[in-house]
Amino acid sequence: MVSATGRLGSGAGGPGGPAGAVPPESGPDGGHAALAGRAALVTGASRGIGLAVARALAADGAAVCVTARGADGLAEAVRRLGPHAIACPGDIADPAHLEEAVSRTLAEFGRLDVLVNNAATNAPLGPLMAADPLDWRTAFTVNVEAPLRLVQAAWRGWMREHGGAVVNICTEGTHDVGPGLGAYGTTKTALLRLTRQLAAELAPAVRVNAVSPGLVRTEMARFVWERDEPAIAATLPLARIGEPEDVARAVRWLVSAEASWITGADLVVDGGRRVRSAYRPRPAPSS
Repeated sequence: MVSATGRLGSGAGGPGGPAGAVPPESGPDGGHAALAGRAALVTGASRGIGLAVARALAADGAAVCVTARGADGLAEAVRRLGPHAIACPGDIADPAHLEEAVSRTLAEFGRLDVLVNNAATNAPLGPLMAADPLDWRTAFTVNVEAPLRLVQAAWRGWMREHGGAVVNICTEGTHDVGPGLGAYGTTKTALLRLTRQLAAELAPAVRVNAVSPGLVRTEMARFVWERDEPAIAATLPLARIGEPEDVARAVRWLVSAEASWITGADLVVDGGRRVRSAYRPRPAPSS
């Protein structure tokens, strides 16, 4: 719960920590707010998957600090998230911004139990033989180095002593290759490897997992899904492309006490894309 000073309670044992389960408290719908009294930091949260994740965590009772480059979009996100949300605009390629985001979360809420590394870039697009080395370096800075720096800051500031849960947003594409996304796939594969390494190094205090979305209806992926959405959806066993909320529900579960014996995992949320080679669409029913 938020105290009279605006800070959250400071008891040890976050959603991934040694203390185990989060005590349930009544939520606004009369159910249980599983993350009540906890604080989260979500990057890239002004839209798309990041905003959906922040909304899911807030709906479960967490106070949330959200980051993104666009201050206006971030302000609108905070308005939608409610009174226990704050914004920290900035570029995650800037190490100073990463330290500021963690410091702001701790200063405002007095704790940091959940970290979701969602912000990413898919540039440079195109064949790797044409990739600019500086763009390649930026992709690793944003997609791999920034998540590590944020985990380090969260570890030093709170999680080493109190526990917590980290979720890195990777991609279903780490398990195969495709045209034009070589840099993105390579960096996300590195992030998945980093996830597993951190899970081993930070246990048992902190659980570190990945969620790997398939094709999701976001602006970042619009160039893929917009061109022929019905045809793409028809190739998937679950017959639709994903929504940001599909990914958010997976993240919310992984940071909850229900997943307290899970770390180092990669939860794939892809509508069945990985099994589609054996999928045979059923004929449409006749009218």
